[in-house]
Formats: sequence, structure tokens, C-alpha cells
Amino acid sequence: MQLGYEIGKTLPPGSFLALNGELGSGKTVFTKGIAKALGVKEYRYVNSPTFVIIKEYAGRMPLYHFDLYRLGAGHDLDTVGYEDYFYGSGVAVVEWADKIRALLPRERLEITFAHAGGTKRRIRVKANDENTRY
Repeated sequence: MQLGYEIGKTLPPGSFLALNGELGSGKTVFTKGIAKALGVKEYRYVNSPTFVIIKEYAGRMPLYHFDLYRLGAGHDLDTVGYEDYFYGSGVAVVEWADKIRALLPRERLEITFAHAGGTKRRIRVKANDENTRY
């Protein structure tokens, strides 16, 4: 959560974060940290929108939290108007982003989570494009 908070403080409007990693590796807890940094009052209650695909949270910038875990083959993200969120003026965080790799914005942060024993996690943060501004 602390890493999400620190990164969240630096995010400009229009930021896109692609999160990947196994179940329980910290993607949603990281997103809570982002929410806290963005001034979402109820950041502690941020949870995975597994069944609804997206949840929106109000803060100093909107947070658009996607969870694509249950996204089946052939599901059309157009039904939720994903481009408005991915290329909007808020911060888009997508869990299980590898499921839609072809749709991801070129300019993004890719964050990969892995269990490292007990409560430890290994987290890799990579800017996907040299023009990524964070």
C-alpha cells in the first residue's frame, strides 16, 4: 500500500497503470495506496471490481479501477467504454492487464507483483514507453 501511495502522489492526469501478478500478490492493496494518494476519502474500502469490471472513485483526480480476472475470451470491453477511461483525465488502474495487452495504451506503467515468501512481495515497476511521464 505504501508503494502505491508513493507512486500515486506523482501521477499526472491521464496516467495508466497495468497491473499483473498471481492471485493475492498485492494488486488491490497497491490500488488502495493509489486511491489514498489521489484523495479518495474511503480508500480503505477500495476492492476488486471482479464482477462489475470497473469501479470509479472520486478524489483530486478520478480513479478508474478495472479488474479483468473474470474477463472471458471474446468479451468486448467496448460495452464499458474503456477508451474513455484509458485515455481520460483520471488515473486508470487495470488488474490482470495482460488479458487485454493489444488494447493497452502505449504510454503506461507496467507493475508486476509476485509472492516472495510469507508477507513479502517482489514488485517490478517499468515504464513501457520512453515518453511515459512518471
